[in-house]
Amino acid sequence: MNPLLAKLQPYPFERVRALIGGAPDPSRTIDLSIGEPKHPTPQFIKDALFGSLDGLATYPRSIGLPELRGAISTWLARRYGIPAPDPETQILPVNGSREALFAFAQAVIDPTKNAKVVSPNPFYQIYEGAALLAGATPVYAEDLLALKDWSGVQLVYLCSPGNPTGKIYSLDEWKRLFELQDRHGFVVASDECYSELYYAEPSIGGLQAARRLGRDYRKLVVFSSLSKRSNVPGMRSGFVAGDAELLKAFLLYRTYHGSAMSVSVQKASIAAWSDEKHVEENRRLYAAKYQAVLPLIQAPLQADMPDGGFYLWMGTPIDDREFCKRLYDEKRVLVLPGSFLARESQGRNPGQKRVRVALVPASETCVEAARRMMELAKCL
Repeated sequence: MNPLLAKLQPYPFERVRALIGGAPDPSRTIDLSIGEPKHPTPQFIKDALFGSLDGLATYPRSIGLPELRGAISTWLARRYGIPAPDPETQILPVNGSREALFAFAQAVIDPTKNAKVVSPNPFYQIYEGAALLAGATPVYAEDLLALKDWSGVQLVYLCSPGNPTGKIYSLDEWKRLFELQDRHGFVVASDECYSELYYAEPSIGGLQAARRLGRDYRKLVVFSSLSKRSNVPGMRSGFVAGDAELLKAFLLYRTYHGSAMSVSVQKASIAAWSDEKHVEENRRLYAAKYQAVLPLIQAPLQADMPDGGFYLWMGTPIDDREFCKRLYDEKRVLVLPGSFLARESQGRNPGQKRVRVALVPASETCVEAARRMMELAKCL
């Protein structure tokens, strides 16, 4: 067995099941623990998938269809106001951002040089697993820009809008990160799977920030996905874009990895990337949930409107694990302890006394869950 597997920690959802004593009863539980979109998949995407089922008879190429790469390039240009990336060299379709975020570290890390991988803290656990199985040491930073020791850092993961915090990186923060990159030479992997869920100004993407600051895409790649944008998590469709040299190496890795996207899914993805009306409606639905739920969250609980995403990063007056267990046992609402999404660093776990609440069900269900949370909070 690969000895590095022993370094992996249980996934947060496994830890939640252990916390509550088994799998939740779906007939009695409001489950807000998993960030799985619940809005209906747009009919035109389902029609495009159904109409492309002949693609099941074809082995897909790792590089993807040129029509899909072209549609993604066009979307990037339209969304971020940048020159269209070269579909041949700067775009690579992937089976959702999750598998690509993991696989990318395996392709770019040199474990013979005491490699380190920096990730946010709290964070998406794929970053940690990717670092460990690539033979690198994870470094957890509440504020990436405040990190002092960059020795050995080969890769930096960032997430904007953030999971679970909902924070969006500003152009000034991108500028400061690029300055650190110029000094220390690391690769930036920007996880932008929540990019289309924003509630004030549109989120700034990594490629967009680079262009605004007069930079090229050297040592920069961005990851995006249709899962949250278009409510198609089961399609497992996303892309990586940016540095052509990095993508050339990543494509070589993926050719052996055998992770090409089905032709049928690719054709449905073209339809999804080519339409914005359903994305606008999706964003409106999430904004309406925040408007309905946030006024209900009062002391001793605390929650603010995030810049983006579909989570509440909610403060609790007691230990987050105890709060989650009591909330499930007494009110049959399941949320995720914040400490499961972070690691202790510099003497503290930044997820302590916080829970992640995924506002993915219907608005009335989210409102009922908020009402139950406040019932419990008043007894604390």
